[in-house]
Amino acid sequence: MPSQARVVWDTAFTRYDFGPTHPMAPIRLDLTARLCESLGVLDAPGVEVVGAEVASDEVLETVHDAEYVAAVRAASVDPQSAEPAYGLGTEDDPAFLGMHDASARVVTGTLESCQAVWRGEAEHAVNFCGGLHHAMPRAASGFCVYNDAAVGIRWLLANGAKRVAYVDLDVHHGDGVERIFWDDPQVLTISVHESGRALFPGTGWPTDIGGPDAEGDAVNVSLPPGLTDAGWLRAIHATVPALVRSFKPDVLVTQHGCDTHVEDPLAHFAVSVDAQRAAAEAMHRLAHEVCGGRWVALGGGGYEVVDVVPRTWTHLTAIAAHVPIKTSADVPQDWRDHVERVTGRPGPRRMGDLTTEDGPLWWRSWEMGYDPASEVDRAIMATRSAVFPLHGLDVHFD
Repeated sequence: MPSQARVVWDTAFTRYDFGPTHPMAPIRLDLTARLCESLGVLDAPGVEVVGAEVASDEVLETVHDAEYVAAVRAASVDPQSAEPAYGLGTEDDPAFLGMHDASARVVTGTLESCQAVWRGEAEHAVNFCGGLHHAMPRAASGFCVYNDAAVGIRWLLANGAKRVAYVDLDVHHGDGVERIFWDDPQVLTISVHESGRALFPGTGWPTDIGGPDAEGDAVNVSLPPGLTDAGWLRAIHATVPALVRSFKPDVLVTQHGCDTHVEDPLAHFAVSVDAQRAAAEAMHRLAHEVCGGRWVALGGGGYEVVDVVPRTWTHLTAIAAHVPIKTSADVPQDWRDHVERVTGRPGPRRMGDLTTEDGPLWWRSWEMGYDPASEVDRAIMATRSAVFPLHGLDVHFD
């Protein structure tokens, strides 16, 4: 009998570690897994927890150039030999001992998640250790060494999937996945992100719509800094569902970087855990509506490693397990005690940010009309105008 949710986790994933001063602290993964355990998500009926081995060079080279893989291997043995030409040994991607194995293990986690969902061994799969969406075929970029999402999608296409939709909700543009499938009409990439005028990697404009053989299959929703829950959710709902429904993918792959949060130190959105949970629920519903439930959900960015990442990705995992957790639920005391022991600070008390006084989470649907005075609406309209007609959709009403 297939699993309800296949969850990728093993403490070996914390070896993806750029060092003590780097913002991508591996403790965020450990705290997420511990919170899932404390809330009983990993013991829920139909949940299978699996580790992953190191991906072979043959697997990595379905996306990455052999010379680049060799350079990562060399830098993993001798970090001082890292070549900046391959994006290695930089401030964003400093080389570290064992870097190849740690990065290739993440790839296997996502690859085997895609395999399990495609083969019907699991309805949903979650790899919150993955979502390393900036890695390019010949270079590391933005804390990402190998592009696990692209490897998983490439396998799906090679093994019978006719169309795959990739939706990226990280605050940063999902440039690596987009670049790899830029001219591939079998892959729809949608990235909802903060404008490149304000944030790395400085790309992802609404007029970037894909190559000549795949026009309209690269979609970029480039949003202004300072965005709050209502604007962020409006942007997602005004673009993603209609495009995914029109594309009719066999599998939905989503990236849930939680650096959209108001407390994230590296970006400029002001989104809550509650809104991030709502976005995950929306992707889950879309997978059931369009793909027969075939859904692979990945992690990504997120640098408030105590208050944000563990709660957001625990919500994501619980949604995939069909045991969603209310945002009003208390965070277990044993988890909070552990957080205080290892970090010297208390963890959050509740699974959401909003209080009852804040009222229900709400956003204005696109059906209520376009407001040209709104910077958010102008950004949404720019994307809709660029790609909706290429999918046979109405710019104003679909």
